[in-house]
Amino acid sequence: MRVKCVICDKIESLPGDSFQAKRLRNRPIHTFMCKECEDRISARTQERIATGNFRLYKPKDEEDDW
Repeated sequence: MRVKCVICDKIESLPGDSFQAKRLRNRPIHTFMCKECEDRISARTQERIATGNFRLYKPKDEEDDW
C-alpha cells in the first residue's frame, strides 16, 4: 500500500497486511506521518515540555448523577 505523509508529502510503501495499513483503509480520519516527521514533532514537543511553559488542557469531567 502506498501512503503519503500529511506534512512533508513523502510517499512511502506499507505492507498491505499491516495494522497501520488496515487502519488507514478502514478509517479515513486516520492520517499517515513518516518516521522523520513523527520523530521531529515528538522531539520538539519534549523541548517545549522541558521549558515549563507548555500546558496540556484536559477536558473537565462532568459528573452525571444518574
